[in-house]
Amino acid sequence: MIDRRSFVQKAAKVAGGGTIIFGSTFKVSLAKNAPINPVLGVKALFFDMFGTILDWRTGVAHSVEKILKPLGYSLDWFEFADEWRSLYGPGMEEVRSGRTPYVSLDAVHRRMLDKVMARFEIRGLPDKVMEDINLSWHRLDVWPDVANALPRLHSKFLLAPVSNANISMIANVVRRNNISFDAVLGADIARDFKPKAIVYQASAEAFALEPEQCMLVSAASHNVDMKGAASAGLKVAAIERPDEHGAGKSSVTPKVPVDMLAKDLNDLADQLGV
Repeated sequence: MIDRRSFVQKAAKVAGGGTIIFGSTFKVSLAKNAPINPVLGVKALFFDMFGTILDWRTGVAHSVEKILKPLGYSLDWFEFADEWRSLYGPGMEEVRSGRTPYVSLDAVHRRMLDKVMARFEIRGLPDKVMEDINLSWHRLDVWPDVANALPRLHSKFLLAPVSNANISMIANVVRRNNISFDAVLGADIARDFKPKAIVYQASAEAFALEPEQCMLVSAASHNVDMKGAASAGLKVAAIERPDEHGAGKSSVTPKVPVDMLAKDLNDLADQLGV
């Protein structure tokens, strides 16, 4: 098991729209006392965020349009969002490979934004405008099923985002959407990006749980994430999310083995008996 002192430098508890940052003495007695759910023996649900909880494509497209359209720009805003997202993986690979030190996803997005702007032949925007565009990822909305399903799941499980997003980004989208988690885990805790095993294992360790007591909940098309979680010892649940990349454009059938497949989060709650 990973030495928690090497990665638990901070954790964020998000509840009722408020955010509290804890130091390395963050206590997890709640996790130790949580009952093991009879389905799969799981105590905690770890959520991928972009595409699983958050409709990133619509949110980014609308945010960028709101900023650039008044400045006289006219373009396919969804294509812009798609192009930006397509650089997400390569940007993080610089960190995963060890070629560069860990930086937040905000920093990765900002580096990639310059490339997207060049592709759309947009140049010379003030730094303040560029930073506002970069914050589009902080202004995303959840899928319609999240508001009802998350409280159901929270009644029986510990819940936490295990995302490549930095804590400040997650805190902002959580407050925006008035949703609640027990902690914010993932990349900022592990100082690395998924699908590296340390991200999943560090998140389980932060709750004082074994990996097999945790389950990653991910959009069904996120095969790399689900494979990474399973390889790290977690259970895996896939949510269909057919509209992540546009209406009906995302695969609803995982290409890797999963422990559960659900149409949406309410269906997952039904299957988990909550």
